[in-house]
Amino acid sequence: MRIGRTAEPQEETLGTVAEYEGARYWRSVGLDIAVVDAAPRMSLGDGRSDPATAVSVLSDQSPGRGPRLGAYDPGDYHFVGLRGAGGGSPRRGGSGGPAGPAAPKTLLRPGDILFYDAELPHLLEMPAGARLKIFLLPRQLLGVGKHDLHRVTASPVRSASLLGSLVSPFLSELAEMVTSASPSVGETVARNALDLLATLVMEQHAPPPADMADARRAMLLKIQRFITHHLSDPDLSPEAIARAHHISVRYLHKLFRDEGTTVGRWIRGRRLEECQRELVLARGRQTIAGVARRWGFISPTHFSRVFRATYGMSPSEWQGAAS
Repeated sequence: MRIGRTAEPQEETLGTVAEYEGARYWRSVGLDIAVVDAAPRMSLGDGRSDPATAVSVLSDQSPGRGPRLGAYDPGDYHFVGLRGAGGGSPRRGGSGGPAGPAAPKTLLRPGDILFYDAELPHLLEMPAGARLKIFLLPRQLLGVGKHDLHRVTASPVRSASLLGSLVSPFLSELAEMVTSASPSVGETVARNALDLLATLVMEQHAPPPADMADARRAMLLKIQRFITHHLSDPDLSPEAIARAHHISVRYLHKLFRDEGTTVGRWIRGRRLEECQRELVLARGRQTIAGVARRWGFISPTHFSRVFRATYGMSPSEWQGAAS
């Protein structure tokens, strides 16, 4: 399909973005990026993980069934599509959004950032000269649950806002450079983009305080159970924990910071508690170094130092006092 360029919003036959001239795609670290240089009227999002289809038109989807988005000025527009961890199947019929052709339209401006549910098609009406920069990622990477999407997708982050003025230019440049950058550079910058988007979710589209506190507390308890189960793993790290829970490292650190501690300090404290208990139970059957190694301390010297700093005595002194 060839897209003509006029001064008015396009009314082209629906087809996939992959058919459009100039569309470019990139994928890494759980983030898909698509740049569409010519944006006609189209449906945005079908819930699949392939970036060529994640920004595609559902040809069997009635245009009036999903939320409507529109713009009248040329320029760059940033869309952040949130999907389930596995992509999932598209939801048909536009459930969850305004129904019918009279559904209200959200008017976008160049540089605006809009979070949207990638599993729910949105009718998108753009003028000639508009460029779509679409960032598709699992919602769990941003700490957004399935039932919290409506809070995230309620309104665009305006490019003139404080956070928008910082993040929008970065997203624009990222989308332009990743297709030509080396893999290591692209992955590093993409991870920074994930952290920035997580910040937007938390600060710009935060849920009501009571709900937010409950959700964060539930996530924190889940993470603490995971850490306790993996205490013996010397490779347990913030990156591994965040990856296992589909959240950003930044969000993980924030959860523990809100509790007045850090991830590393909490892990070390739990390991010391287990070592303290086992030093008594395993007295005479296991060496101090063996106990330390069993609970994730690689260096016996480091273990003795942090044990003394925490309990005011060495591991051997603790064993003797408990006998």
